[in-house]
Amino acid sequence: HRKLGLATRLMRAAENDMVECFDAEYVSLHVRKSNRAAVHLYNETLGFKVHDIEQKYYADDEDAYDMRKDLKTHPRKRKNKGAAIVEELEEQVEQLEKLTVVDDEEAADGGKDGGADQFAESNDGGDAKKGKKKKKK
Repeated sequence: HRKLGLATRLMRAAENDMVECFDAEYVSLHVRKSNRAAVHLYNETLGFKVHDIEQKYYADDEDAYDMRKDLKTHPRKRKNKGAAIVEELEEQVEQLEKLTVVDDEEAADGGKDGGADQFAESNDGGDAKKGKKKKKK
């Protein structure tokens, strides 16, 4: 069971779930100072950093490394938030593209349609009302 990468895969899966389910900003753990294999795994392979040393953490009075990994820049965290923002913005752009602002003068004098709407639904690339100018931004 050793050297198969199981611990690495398990820890990465746990990180992914912490980010996706709980929007975690960091993950922390304690490891015996004498456990060189675990310290190597967490530090070198998984990117944890020693945050502090807990004196006499274990029942036999051995010290422990308090190790942490920052998840603020985790790929899944950025992807989820970025995708949600992009999706929302695309929907807003789509809604705005459907609206055409009628010229101020026409809106003020009621236009040919009696001034019922200042916005007209556009299905023809923005020229909802032929021969009428669009308001410039």
